[in-house]
Amino acid sequence: MRIAMVGHKRVPSREGGIEVVVEELAARMVMHGHSVTCYNRTGHHVSGKEYDIEHLDKYRGIRLKRVPTIDRKGLAAVTSSFFGCLAAAFGPYDVVHIHAEGPAMFSWLPRLTGKQVVLTVHGLDWARDKWKGSFGSWYIHTGEKTGVRFAHEIIVLNHSTQKYFQDTYGRATRYIPNGVNPVAPAAPDIIRERYGLEKDSYILYLGRMVPEKGCHYLVDAFKKLHTDKKLVIAGGSSDTHWYIDQLKEQAGGDDRIIFTGFVDGALREELYSNAYLFVLPSDLEGMPLCLLEAMSYGNCVITSDIEECYNVIHDNGIVFRKGDVNDLAQKLTYAPVSLPGRLFPHASVSFPQISFAVFLFTLFMVTPC
Repeated sequence: MRIAMVGHKRVPSREGGIEVVVEELAARMVMHGHSVTCYNRTGHHVSGKEYDIEHLDKYRGIRLKRVPTIDRKGLAAVTSSFFGCLAAAFGPYDVVHIHAEGPAMFSWLPRLTGKQVVLTVHGLDWARDKWKGSFGSWYIHTGEKTGVRFAHEIIVLNHSTQKYFQDTYGRATRYIPNGVNPVAPAAPDIIRERYGLEKDSYILYLGRMVPEKGCHYLVDAFKKLHTDKKLVIAGGSSDTHWYIDQLKEQAGGDDRIIFTGFVDGALREELYSNAYLFVLPSDLEGMPLCLLEAMSYGNCVITSDIEECYNVIHDNGIVFRKGDVNDLAQKLTYAPVSLPGRLFPHASVSFPQISFAVFLFTLFMVTPC
C-alpha cells in the first residue's frame, strides 16, 4: 500500500507530539512492507533556526518530500498543508493520512481524486489559548468540519474527543491512543555539567511552551514551596516567544527555576531519567505524549484533573484541580508521601501496537459512496 502523510511540520523532528507520532507510524508501516511518504514543511524549526537539521530525502525507510511553505506564524501550517494535500491528491497513493484539524481544511483535495482519506485528530486545536477569538480558531474549526465531511475515517486519541464528534456531528470515530517506545534510563552526565543537576534534585516540566500547557500555574505553585529542589522547565517556543518571556518574568529571578529551551536526544533522556517529579499542568490536551514518556521512564507524575490526562495515569499518579495554583502547590508538597519511590512504567500501549492498529485500519478501510 502507498501512503502519504500530511499535516505535520517535518520528519524527523520533535517540534511537537504530532511529529513524533507521524515518524513512528510511518517507520512501522514501512517495516510492514508499505511505501510511506511524508510531506515536510520548508522553513526553520519552530523554536528557532539554531535547531534546524540537515534536509533528508529518506529516513528510516520513509520518503521525505518538501512542500512550499510561507515561514510565518499562521501561514506555515496553512501553506504546507495545502501543497502537501495537493501533491498527495495527484500522487501515486492509495491512502492520504492527514494529521490535525487545521490541515483537514484541504481533505477534499485527495478525496476529489479518489484517494482514501484518514484524519487523525490530535486534539481540539481551535480551543487552544493561542487561537481563542482569532481567525486561527475559526480556520481550524472550519477544518474540523471539512474533515468530518470528506475524511473516510477519523481517528481520535481520547474518549472525550470521540464523544465530542458523536454529539456535535453524529460522526463515529476510531479510538486509537498514542504510545511510546521502551526506554533505558540515562545517568545525569550532561545535566550535571550544564545545569548542576543530580538525580532526584529537580521537578520537571518538558513539552511545548504554550499557554494551554499551564506552565504559569507551575511557576506560581513552585514559588510557594520551601525546597532546595530545582524546577526545570524544558521546551521550545511554538510561535509563543511572548509566553516564554512572560514565564521568565513570572519566575522573578528565583535561581531555583531553570529554563533550558528546546531539548532533544541525550539531554531529553537525562532530564526524564533523573527527575524527582514530572508535572503536566495542562488546561487542554489531546493525548499528552510527554506524560506517556515521563511514565515510561518510571517518573512519579502530577497532572491537572482534565480527562485527557487522568485517562493516561488512572491511579498511577496525582491530580490537582485544573488551574488551581494552591492545590498544585499542596500536591507538590505531599507528592513524595503519596507516591513513594519511582513508579514502574505505566504507558499501557507501545508504538508498535498503535502502529499496527493504524496499519490494519488503513489497510481494511471500506470505501463509502
